[in-house]
Amino acid sequence: MKTKEFLVEYIGTFWLVFGGAGTAYFAGHAVGFAGVALAFGLTVLTMAYALGPISGGHFNPAVSLGVFINGRMEGKKMLFYWIAQVLGGITAALLMWILATAAGMEIGTFAANGWGVDFYGAGSGYQDITWWGAFIVECVLTFIFLIVILGATDDSHDTKFAGVAIGLALTLIHLIAIPLTNTSVNPARSISQAIFSDNALALPQLWLFIVAPLCGALLAGLCYKLFTSRKVA
Repeated sequence: MKTKEFLVEYIGTFWLVFGGAGTAYFAGHAVGFAGVALAFGLTVLTMAYALGPISGGHFNPAVSLGVFINGRMEGKKMLFYWIAQVLGGITAALLMWILATAAGMEIGTFAANGWGVDFYGAGSGYQDITWWGAFIVECVLTFIFLIVILGATDDSHDTKFAGVAIGLALTLIHLIAIPLTNTSVNPARSISQAIFSDNALALPQLWLFIVAPLCGALLAGLCYKLFTSRKVA
């Protein structure tokens, strides 16, 4: 385990949360759902090329789990990445909270993930989806995200444009799921925002945005083994 890998995962996840959730919170009213989706995609795309070659550019506990299940990293290293990712996300959310306080903004939901009209309120542009519907959305979209990542970064493929494919996939995922769950597919992103959210349901509903993405990632890691076999890194 190298300190530089920890720092890369920390910084990359910080940028993903600050760039993506920060756009949703500070500028969502101006850029809309499409702008927020693009912001999340751009955070991954930019960091994939800037720092991805050092750590693999996971920036997401679900990605690390999928990579581990597929046999591309050891379990101890995965846990090491998880710590860096969660801390990076929390740091970004803390900075968002500090800036919001400095600007006199209402904290509100704080771009946290959730489901149902009780979470977002009626007429907010979000759909009144059930908890199990939200679970399916998060699990399936994380599964697809990991399939894209595992395929785009497969050594047997041309990986030159892997960052583009992954960034565009995350953008599309957000276009689908923002109106349903505000899109997680990343437990670190969900944990960080829920901690600082003023929404009373943010923490009680957090479990789904940890469990569902991890389930999707686990299934993707197993599924991709059908296409290729690898040794543990």
